[in-house]
Amino acid sequence: MAPHMAEWDEKEIFPVETMRKAAQLGFGGIYVKPDVGGSGLSRLDTSIIFEALSTGCTSTTAYMSIHNMCVWMIDTFGNEEQRRRFCPSLCSMEKFASYCLTEPGSGSDAASLLTSAQRKGDTYVLNGSKAFISGGGDTDVYVVMCRTGGPGPKGISCLVLEKGTPGLSFGKKEKKVGWNSQPTRAVIFEDCVVPVGNRLGAEGQGFSIAMKGLNGGRINIASCSLGAAHASVLLAQEHLTVRKQFGERLANNQYLQFRLAEMATRLVAARLMVRNAARALQEGREDAAVLCSMAKLFATDECFAICNQALQMHGGYGYLKDYAVQQFVRDIRVHQILEGTNEVMRMIVARNLLQG
Repeated sequence: MAPHMAEWDEKEIFPVETMRKAAQLGFGGIYVKPDVGGSGLSRLDTSIIFEALSTGCTSTTAYMSIHNMCVWMIDTFGNEEQRRRFCPSLCSMEKFASYCLTEPGSGSDAASLLTSAQRKGDTYVLNGSKAFISGGGDTDVYVVMCRTGGPGPKGISCLVLEKGTPGLSFGKKEKKVGWNSQPTRAVIFEDCVVPVGNRLGAEGQGFSIAMKGLNGGRINIASCSLGAAHASVLLAQEHLTVRKQFGERLANNQYLQFRLAEMATRLVAARLMVRNAARALQEGREDAAVLCSMAKLFATDECFAICNQALQMHGGYGYLKDYAVQQFVRDIRVHQILEGTNEVMRMIVARNLLQG
C-alpha cells in the first residue's frame, strides 16, 4: 500500500482490488470464525496486523478495520443462515461493509438515534438517515442501528441492509481533511423495506451489539494510530540523519535527540496499552470495555502528538505533500473523534471508577 498511499489520498481512490488482495491473506475477516471464511485469529493478532498495515496507508487500513468489525458483528450475533449468507463474501471482500450508527442529530449521544424501523408483518419499514458513514455508497452491506421500540438504548435493534434495497440512497461524497482513500457519505432510508430475517439478535439488542462491536473497533483504530506513529518516527529518524543545519546533521542536536527518544517511548507505551486491552477483550474480562476505552484515548492522543512532532522535525518540508509525514498527521487526526470521541472515552473511564 505504501507506494500508492499519496495517490489514493490525492485522487480519492477507494482501493478495492488492493483490499481484495489483502483478503486473500485473510485480512477480510481476521477475527471471524473459519467456518464462514474468517481467519479465526485473536484480538491481539488483529492489533498487530492493523498496526503493520497502517504504516503503509492509515486511511485504507482504518476502513478495513471497520469492515472487519461489521463482519464480526454478523458472525457473532447473526443466526446460522445470516452468517452463511453474509460472511463468506465479506471475508473475501467480494463485498464490503459499512457500520451505520451516527446520525446528524446523535453523535456521542448515540442512544438518542431517531432512524425508525416499524414492523409490518415479516418486514420492517425503515426511515431516517445516518451521517459520516465510511464506505457509504461504495459498499454493499450496511449494518444499521435503528429504533424499533421506545426511547433510549433498549429501543434499538440492528438490521443488515444490502445495497440496491428500494428506498436506500446516499448523500454527496464528503470532502475530508484525511481518510481520502475511503468515501464518506450520508446513508438515507425512505420507506426502506427490510425482511425481519435481516435483524441481528432480538429486538432491543441493537445498542448492546453496537457497543460490543465498538469495543473491538476502538482497539482496531488505536492500532491504526500505532502504525501511523511508528511510520512517522521512522520518517523523522531518517530526516534527522540526512538534513543539515548550522553545519551539522540535525541528528547531532541534543534537543531533537531527546524529542525523538520521547516519541519512541510514548509509542511503545501506547502499543503496550493497546495490546493489553486486546488481550482483555479476547479473554472476555470484566474490565475489557474500560481498558479498550483507556487504550483508545491514550493511543490516539499520543500517536497524533507523535505524528505532529515528526512533522515539526521536518520543518517546512513536513508541510509539503511530497513528504508522507503530513498525510499521517491528516489521516490520524480523526481517530480522536470516531469510534467514540476521546471525551466519551474519558466519561466511560470516569464512570467505571466512580460507579462503586
